[in-house]
Amino acid sequence: MHILFIGYGKTSQRVAKQLFQHDHQITTISRSAKTDTFATHLIQDVHQLDVSQLAPIDVVYVLLASPRQSPLSSIDAYQQTYVDSVQSIVHALKPHPVKRIIVVSSTRVYGENAGEYIDDETVPESSDEQGRLLLTMEQLYRQAFPEQCIIVRPTGIYGISTARMQKLAETTRSYPNIHWSNRIHIDDLAGFLVFLLHVEHAEKSYICTNNQPQPLHERILELQRAIHLSELVLESQQVTGKRIYAGRMVESGFKLVHDKH
Repeated sequence: MHILFIGYGKTSQRVAKQLFQHDHQITTISRSAKTDTFATHLIQDVHQLDVSQLAPIDVVYVLLASPRQSPLSSIDAYQQTYVDSVQSIVHALKPHPVKRIIVVSSTRVYGENAGEYIDDETVPESSDEQGRLLLTMEQLYRQAFPEQCIIVRPTGIYGISTARMQKLAETTRSYPNIHWSNRIHIDDLAGFLVFLLHVEHAEKSYICTNNQPQPLHERILELQRAIHLSELVLESQQVTGKRIYAGRMVESGFKLVHDKH
């Protein structure tokens, strides 16, 4: 199969490498030059996407990321990256026999923030504008590809760098409340995105998480104890965040590799 990646960051690179090893043809679209020799890399603005010269595309992965260093506000950057790009992408793909389009969104589309239990059956209702924009993106892709579209909503992705948690462990003396956090290892996310290519009767959407929600202060405490730092003090028992579970992912038969904290 000919597989197109729109957006080619760290997750896409892992997915593409696995798919190439399964003898698929890989083409990527990104804003900057890439060096992977197993793929054909095109530098394009997704708002003016042109894939008319490519061989017929069978499968598309959309993994866009709002630029971290942008003159736009966060909301404007989300609008431009996730929503404004859809029309161009859909138009460019029209001549191609796309059998499946896998769009990576986020569990930010769920606005709950008092420790609620969230799973694939929870109706998304965002509490902030960025989440609402991601929901709009999802709806636009579903309208354009009602049969082919699969939405994947990962929780926080870890496994790339330990610097953030290390800094939190070193600098956190107290934590304001019990804040539930949820994670998925980047290799498990990539593995699930590969796995979805071969699921015959896929669901319309999947949460992707390790099913081990944990209060953030407990994760920081674990690291502080492991490297013999002074331990934080929890200031209150107020609960925020949400506990997220990926039931459909488990039911699909996919097995996590990094299922421990």
